[in-house]
Amino acid sequence: MATTEEELFASVDALLEEEPQLPPPAERARLREAAGITQARLAVALKTSTQSIKNWENGRSEPKEPRLSAYQRLLQGWAAKYPARGAPAPAPLAAPQPEASETFTGSAAPEVATEPEAAAPVQAPAVQAAPGRPARPAATSRRPAAKKAARPATDPRFPHGPLAVLDGDGSAYGVDGIVLDCPATSVVELVEWTLHESGLGAPKLNRHGKDSDPLIVLTAAAAVKLGLPERLEGHEQRRSLRLPEDHPVVKQVGRAKWQLTQRGFGPWARIYRKAQGRERQCVQLAILSWDAVDERSWPGVAEMEPADIARVLGVYAQRVITPRGSTAVSGLELMTALRPPTKPERDEATGNWISAYNPGSLGTEPMDPAPPEATPEHPVVVNSGWTGGFLNEEAYQWVRSVDSLSDEECTLPYAVGLDLNTAFLAAAARLVVGLSAPDHFHAPKFNPKIPGSWLVDLSHVELDPRLPSPFTPDGSRPTGPAWYQTHTVAYAQELGYDVHPIEAYLRRETGAYLDPWHDRLKNAYVDTLADLGVTKDLSDAEFLAAMEQHKQVDPALAAVLAAIKATVKGGVGKLRERPQGKSYKEGERWPALQRPTWRPDIRAAVISKARVNMHRKLGNMAKMTGLFPLAVLSDCVVYPSPGESPLYFLPYAASGKPQPGGFRLGPTPGLAKLEGVQSMLWAVDLMEQGLNPARHIKGGDAVFDEGE
Repeated sequence: MATTEEELFASVDALLEEEPQLPPPAERARLREAAGITQARLAVALKTSTQSIKNWENGRSEPKEPRLSAYQRLLQGWAAKYPARGAPAPAPLAAPQPEASETFTGSAAPEVATEPEAAAPVQAPAVQAAPGRPARPAATSRRPAAKKAARPATDPRFPHGPLAVLDGDGSAYGVDGIVLDCPATSVVELVEWTLHESGLGAPKLNRHGKDSDPLIVLTAAAAVKLGLPERLEGHEQRRSLRLPEDHPVVKQVGRAKWQLTQRGFGPWARIYRKAQGRERQCVQLAILSWDAVDERSWPGVAEMEPADIARVLGVYAQRVITPRGSTAVSGLELMTALRPPTKPERDEATGNWISAYNPGSLGTEPMDPAPPEATPEHPVVVNSGWTGGFLNEEAYQWVRSVDSLSDEECTLPYAVGLDLNTAFLAAAARLVVGLSAPDHFHAPKFNPKIPGSWLVDLSHVELDPRLPSPFTPDGSRPTGPAWYQTHTVAYAQELGYDVHPIEAYLRRETGAYLDPWHDRLKNAYVDTLADLGVTKDLSDAEFLAAMEQHKQVDPALAAVLAAIKATVKGGVGKLRERPQGKSYKEGERWPALQRPTWRPDIRAAVISKARVNMHRKLGNMAKMTGLFPLAVLSDCVVYPSPGESPLYFLPYAASGKPQPGGFRLGPTPGLAKLEGVQSMLWAVDLMEQGLNPARHIKGGDAVFDEGE
C-alpha cells in the first residue's frame, strides 16, 4: 500500500514534537572540559545543582525543560567549536523562534563565561522554549521591576540559597530565579536529595550558633506526588492537625531511619537524624495546601506561583531567618539563633573543648518564673497555692469617656488614627532583662535598673482623666497594690511620685538579650519598606503618599513586610505560650515550658515599655497641642482632627521640623503612620456604644499590626 503525504507529514510532526536529543553522557563531559568550564560553573549558568550536572554527565538522570533546550543549545555551540578528533564540525543550527507567550524568563543562559567557580550567580538572559512545549507560567512574574538590595556573599556550602518551592513536575524554585531538578518521588528521597544534592541551606547568624536547615515548601501537586494527602482533614485547630502514625509516609520515614520531632508530620514537619560529628542532618518541610503559610501573616502568598513564593520566603530568609514554622515560631527561633545558649570553651583541666554557657543568652535549661509572673494554670502557681495576684502587663485597650469630650472636640469633623510602626520592636531596643532565676525580696528599695516584678500601690497617682492610666491595660486607675514590671514602676517615679514596693521578685544577672533580635528585625523592616518606595529621606507629606501606595508597588515584598511585623508580635507572644488542647489539666506542665525561651517576665518587660512609651507620647501631645486621644488599641491611637490628615494636628516647630517627644511620622520602628480616617460623628457613636474606634478606624473590622 502506497504511503500518503498525510502519513509522511504526521511522522515528521511526531519527530518534531519529540524531546531535544542530547549527545551521549561522555560526550557532554568532553565538550564541557574542552570549553574549560567546571561542573560548578555550568551549574550556576544553568541554575541547577552541581550534582545534577554530574548526573547528566554519567547518565544517571536527564535534564528537563526549560534546562533541556538550553543545555542542548550550549552543547551544540561547544560541538561547533570543539569537534571530536576525526569528525567534521557540525553546521550551526538555527534556534527556533517561538511566540512571545512561549518565552521562558529566569532560566539558564546558553553562554557560559570562564569566571572562577566562586563567582556569584548572575541574572541570565531568557532562553527560548522548544517548539511545541509551552512555557510554564510559574516561571514568569508580572510584578514590576524593583530595586534589588545588595545581597550578602554566597556561602559556597549553600550555593542555591536557603529554600526551594517544589512543584508537582519536579521543579524546585529557589531564590533569585534559580530552578533545580528534583527527581524525588517520595518524602525519603526528597530528604536525601535536599541534604546531598540540592545545595540548599543558610549559614549561622552567630559564630556560636548553627546553620539553618534547608526548607522545602511543597505545593499541593508536589505533596500528592510524594504520597501525602492534598489536605489534612479534621475538626481540631488547624495547627494541631497531623498525619496519623500509621500513615504510609510516616512509616516510610521511620523505616529509612529518619525521625520526626514531637509535633509529628503536620503543616511544618522536621525530618532528621542525629548529627554525625558537626554535620546536621535535618530538613524542614512546609506543605502549602495544609495551611503552612498563614494568610494573616503571609497575605496572598499561598495563592502565588511557586517562583514568587520562593521569592517572598527567600527575601524573608535572607533578612530575618529561614522560616521554621509560623512567624511566631520563627520570631522565637531568631532570638536563639542570634543569642546561642552555648559556646565552645577549652577545659583547663583536660585541654578538651567543651560546651559552655554563652554570656548574655538564656542558657540551655528552662527556668520557672516567679509566681506573679506565671499564668494561673502554671505548676508554680497551682503547687504553691499562690493567691497573691499576677502581673497584668498587656497592651492598651482604652476608650475615653464620652462625657469628657469638650464642645470644641465634638465640632471637629474628623477622627484620625495613628499607628506606631512595630511598637513592640521599638520597645525591645536596649531593653535590659533578667537572665537568671528570680530572687524574692520583702520591702526592697525600688531601683529602676533592676528587671523584675514589684508589688506596689500606685492608686495615689493623680493623672488627667482624659488620658488612660499608664499602669493598667484598660486605662483605669489602680485601686490598690498590684504587681508591675520595672518599667511601669519607673514611669510612676518619672511622673514625680514616690514608690514604696511591698515585695519584689528580682533578677541579679541581667543583659540586653533582645538587642541583636531588635537590630536584625529593624533592618529587615526598614530595608523592605525602602524597597517599596518608603525611605527615610521623604518629607512627612511624601511619606504619607508613599505609604498609601506601597502595597501596590510589589505585592510580594508587601507580604514580606507583613510577615516581618507578624514575626515581632508573634515572637513576643511566644515568650508566654499558654497550654493548648482540651485535654490539658491545670497544674500540668505543657511542652512550651521545656524551652529556655518560655519567659513571661521578658514578654512583660517588652509590653510594659511599649505601653509606657505610648503614654509618654500621649502626655507630651497634650502639653504641646492641647489635644487628647479618643481611644487607644495597642499601638494605634485616634485623635480628633480639623482635617483628614495627621499633618493637621501633629506638632511642628517654626522651622517645619517635628517637635520631639510627641508622635512623629516616619518609616522606622516607633515612628507613626496613618492608620485610617473616619468622621468624628462615627467615632463618638462607637464610643457611646462602648466600642473602641481604634479597632475599626482602618475600615471594616480590621485589627492592627501588633494585634489586640
